Amino acid sequence: MCGRYTLTADADSIQLAFNLASVDGYEMPRYNIAPSQQVAVITDRDPQALSFMKWGLVPSWAKDPKIGNRMINARSETAAEKPSFRTAFKRRRCLIPADGYYEWRKQGKKKIPSYIQHAEHELFAFAGLWESWKKPDESWLHTCAILTTEANEKLRPIHHRMAVIIEPEDYELWLAPRELVADEWLPLMLGPRPEQLKFHEVSTDVNSPANDNPTLVFPFESSSQQSLI
Repeated sequence: MCGRYTLTADADSIQLAFNLASVDGYEMPRYNIAPSQQVAVITDRDPQALSFMKWGLVPSWAKDPKIGNRMINARSETAAEKPSFRTAFKRRRCLIPADGYYEWRKQGKKKIPSYIQHAEHELFAFAGLWESWKKPDESWLHTCAILTTEANEKLRPIHHRMAVIIEPEDYELWLAPRELVADEWLPLMLGPRPEQLKFHEVSTDVNSPANDNPTLVFPFESSSQQSLI
């Protein structure tokens, strides 16, 4: 899964990496982005601009927006059919810029956090879905979720799921303003190859969303780290 991530790149780097005409409203850096917060996204509706949405997808048919609290991730294996995500998967896809994300490994009663990055790109993009939900006052709540897949052999010792990362050469396809056929989207859902990822253990300070500073991504030395590399 993916429950926390970072986006520390400056606006110029994001604009260049995603070929954007506008990055208005972008604030950086963020070292501990958490569910329910506003996050930067690039949508299929406006692929040349940075938009901002609440992390935690609320389907258009939902009666209560609190459903988004448990919809931060969508399983790529079922998103195309599951009622909560299938319409977004067909018509509302997005890229969610990041430069790393956190995952926790169970060790007895403890959970040990690691920071995962793309080994080839400092800045990358999660495969995302987005939705719009009409509030009682007729305004709109825009929300998103990150797609996940089965962890590859490199990340499996940490967690059985990992975030789906879209490679730059596939950005245009993922943001295509049409429904994708299975032959197009299935290869994208495989996620990064083992050699495309790197990680290191970090401090449990990241457990609290209130903590948001550069030290969160610093390597944390412990005997357990060595056993995972």
